[in-house]
Amino acid sequence: MPLKVAVQMDHVSTVSIAGDTSFALSLEAQRRGHRLFHYTPDRLSMVGGKVFARIEEMTVRDEKGNHASLGEPVRTDLQEMDVILLRQDPPFDMNYITTTHLLERIHPKTLVVNDPAWVRNSPEKIFVTEFPDLMPETLITKDPAEVAAFRKEHGDIIVKPLYGNGGAGVFHLHDADRNMASLLEMFGQMFREPFIVQRYLKDVRKGDKRIILIEGEAVGAINRVPSDTESRSNMHVGGRAEKTDLTKREREICERIGPSLRERGFILVGIDVIGDWMTEINVTSPTGVREVKRFGGADIAALFWDAVEARRA
Repeated sequence: MPLKVAVQMDHVSTVSIAGDTSFALSLEAQRRGHRLFHYTPDRLSMVGGKVFARIEEMTVRDEKGNHASLGEPVRTDLQEMDVILLRQDPPFDMNYITTTHLLERIHPKTLVVNDPAWVRNSPEKIFVTEFPDLMPETLITKDPAEVAAFRKEHGDIIVKPLYGNGGAGVFHLHDADRNMASLLEMFGQMFREPFIVQRYLKDVRKGDKRIILIEGEAVGAINRVPSDTESRSNMHVGGRAEKTDLTKREREICERIGPSLRERGFILVGIDVIGDWMTEINVTSPTGVREVKRFGGADIAALFWDAVEARRA
């Protein structure tokens, strides 16, 4: 039976369709005959215990520059939807958290993917700390003395915002770098929250692997290799995607975290692995689906909708 699917996302006009997972999921939903709707998070409202949004019916096409058409906005009780995809990009700030509180009011009668309460309670750089033996040495703090002691112990370090995304604000500091005090001062002025410090993993030069899991099972991966002038492997800062397979260690990581993902109702998750170590568990709007398929891997969008349809059934 066709489903009514609303996608809560950054405006569809802004996406780069070649690598956008929300767009890939929308294409597959439309291919299956589901009815698509679109809205941005700022259109959410709650009154009388009901959650509304001004939604637009959406048609998508895999054509660069002509990838979406939207109907007229209609104020709609979101309980009329069968499925809502919670897909706006971080930063994971109070605005993002507020949307999870609102969507929690309609879930699971309307299936929200991923589960908004667990998205709220599983920040991507904190959730991973539940598996300390699978991750590199990590410090979460605002105390410069703690950072200094951590660098003295581990040498090269990575410093990044705790709730950032897309590689923004990620710094690689060598053990003799003299900018650490200034950097921490700047972070302290920019962010009220603590920041995250990790031992630098030299294997990042070989790539930062994105592994995608559906219902807690690994279904595909893509390796992202940083450019010669970058420590970051994110595509939009020059990272290069390449075909990859899962190692024995990576399969072990996926098997270890799978039960926790299923317990929290996470259908679509992307984890980041450098060498033998997991650095993040992405549950907000994980990406990589189109890249995996482009390199001959699984059609993860189809696997995603198989899982969603099974839950609705």
